[in-house]
Amino acid sequence: MNCSVPDRVLLSCAMARQLDRLCLQFLWDFVRAKETFIKSPFFPVLFSFTAYMAFCVPYIALDFLSTRLPNLRKYKIQPQSYPTLGMMLPCFIQSVYHHVVWIFPVTFLHWYWKPTHLPVIAPELPQVLLQVGVCLLLFDFEYFLWHLLHHRVPWLYRTIHKVHHKHVSTFALTTQYSSVWELLSLGLFAAINPFLLGCHPLTEMIFFLVNIWLSVEDHSGYDLPWSTHRLVPFGWYGGAPHHDLHHLKFKSNYAPYFTHWDRLFGTYTESHPN
Repeated sequence: MNCSVPDRVLLSCAMARQLDRLCLQFLWDFVRAKETFIKSPFFPVLFSFTAYMAFCVPYIALDFLSTRLPNLRKYKIQPQSYPTLGMMLPCFIQSVYHHVVWIFPVTFLHWYWKPTHLPVIAPELPQVLLQVGVCLLLFDFEYFLWHLLHHRVPWLYRTIHKVHHKHVSTFALTTQYSSVWELLSLGLFAAINPFLLGCHPLTEMIFFLVNIWLSVEDHSGYDLPWSTHRLVPFGWYGGAPHHDLHHLKFKSNYAPYFTHWDRLFGTYTESHPN
């Protein structure tokens, strides 16, 4: 029996949605195969720390290689400054300490009060992309306000945020080199947005990975040809040059990722090539 045009449109839409879901169903089935581990109180802290270190390692290697290879050195935003092992080690030790002593107890309490539920069906791809994008925009806004406040109020800066500004020339491991209160504040922003949006657990994991990666890239100290800010048009995304300038000049570029809030509040400073 022949289908009418509206029926064909509805059928095409249904098939498209099914394909979108199948795109992620294989990945979600793989994740759910580790359900016992994912539902354990140890998963969030191990997931966070492992992702963070995995994203830092390429830049750590780049820091050591670029001092010997001129072709790599040209991508360093502040080529006169390179981190040493003595600078990296305290950052690494502090990150381990924060994850074990502070982040794990917080995630344990969350695990106790709200056990993880893993649905059988994966989310649709367009929904994942939309919600991850919204989570990033919300986090960018929340962190902009928090960051601006902690620079404008001297007590907040001295007490909470000053630790993060120890290094004027940033490198990957300085991403989480901060006071525990700053780390927990940003962790709260990252955790609450997927909750408010009702995100699927897979969407939440993808957002966490993207957020950690962008944070590390921001502090990497490198402006590479494939850096995120080169992929987003019209200068909407600041990236590593934008945030590196904040650590260097101190009084501008408070938003972590996008540039629109700094432009609106008059705190935007344009970064320039080396």
